[in-house]
Amino acid sequence: MMPHAIIEQIETRHTGSRRYDVLSLSSLSLHHFRNYASARVELTSAPVVLTGRNGAGKTNILEAISLLVPGRGLRRAKLSEMDFRESGIRNQESEKFHSDTRYPMPDTWAITTCVNGMQGEIKIGTGRDPEAGETEQRIVKIDGKPARSQAELARHLSVLWLTPQMEQLFNEGSSAARKFLDRLVYSFDAEHASRINEYEFAMRERNKLLALGRADAAWLDALEQTMAETGAAIAAARLLACEQINHSAAASTLSFPKGHMDIHGLIEDGLKAGQAALAVEENFRAALRAGRGQDGAAGRALSGPHRSEMRVIHLEKQMPADSCSTGEQKALLLSILLAQARSGRERHGVVPLLLLDEVAAHLDAARRLELFEEICQIGAQVWMTGTDVKLFEEMQEKAQYLRVENGTVI
Repeated sequence: MMPHAIIEQIETRHTGSRRYDVLSLSSLSLHHFRNYASARVELTSAPVVLTGRNGAGKTNILEAISLLVPGRGLRRAKLSEMDFRESGIRNQESEKFHSDTRYPMPDTWAITTCVNGMQGEIKIGTGRDPEAGETEQRIVKIDGKPARSQAELARHLSVLWLTPQMEQLFNEGSSAARKFLDRLVYSFDAEHASRINEYEFAMRERNKLLALGRADAAWLDALEQTMAETGAAIAAARLLACEQINHSAAASTLSFPKGHMDIHGLIEDGLKAGQAALAVEENFRAALRAGRGQDGAAGRALSGPHRSEMRVIHLEKQMPADSCSTGEQKALLLSILLAQARSGRERHGVVPLLLLDEVAAHLDAARRLELFEEICQIGAQVWMTGTDVKLFEEMQEKAQYLRVENGTVI
């Protein structure tokens, strides 16, 4: 599908209906996942508060939920690192179990859930393939049937998250920022994950052919055409997400700092300059063809949406996000997530599921109250963790409270 058609499809989605899909989990089961031998919780669509000491397993639950959408989850860990080990060396700081030859190999992990999703109620299951040995192979099942790829998950559930490890996201380089932006795009454009997979597959095949030094020109042409079409669509979706989030952030009455997002690259700059989508595609395809020699020598494609740069400006200070303090950067990230959640509800009729790890502890009382009021107004099922239940007093009967103790959920 061409980029201009994709943009039209994204912009018109849900506009004929005012029904809001508030995405939520009605149950969650963990089997041999991290420090959970077995756990199951039944839920309503209300916000969820997880409390317990450090190392009890609160973040592990959020990680499990983050694996219900495409990608490697909020920790980006190896699949084998998530396996439960009854005997192991526990690192309470990271809540990981580390392998040790003195201990037996663990059972592989599995996560199952009932989801109120974008296509109605559905069951999702995922886990490490028990027949794959030590290889990193993940299984995904939707209503008991194997999914062709993880990308199918984006058609049912949208999950956004903020963790303490993301505080330095703006300082970690372009790759981390692009992944963050793509996660925002998934929340309203389910096909974005499939397009990225298709683009990256074509790019890897092209890199292999160029490495041979005598690749078939016709096959390279076909791969570059795929990269041009999917690359232009990826860039268009990212630009649309930035525009919608910026609009929502600017209209917010919250005291959180307002951020302005933008993304720059060969394709994005062409689209922003007003070039037609087909012309942008052709320009990128021509650039790939002309750059075969350089790309072959470098061992990778030197231009394209996989190298685009996302930039965020603190509007009140007119300062790049990577120059702001750690506290300001975290507040900007939270502001962006809330803006995307509002935008999803207002523009697309979908309220994403939010995971906020230890976020309340770093906010003063006034901003905590603002956050809780915003959560209730948006209507999202937000999962929040903290060591002290008193931090969530303002939620009172508006949330469901779960206490985590040593891999047990109460």
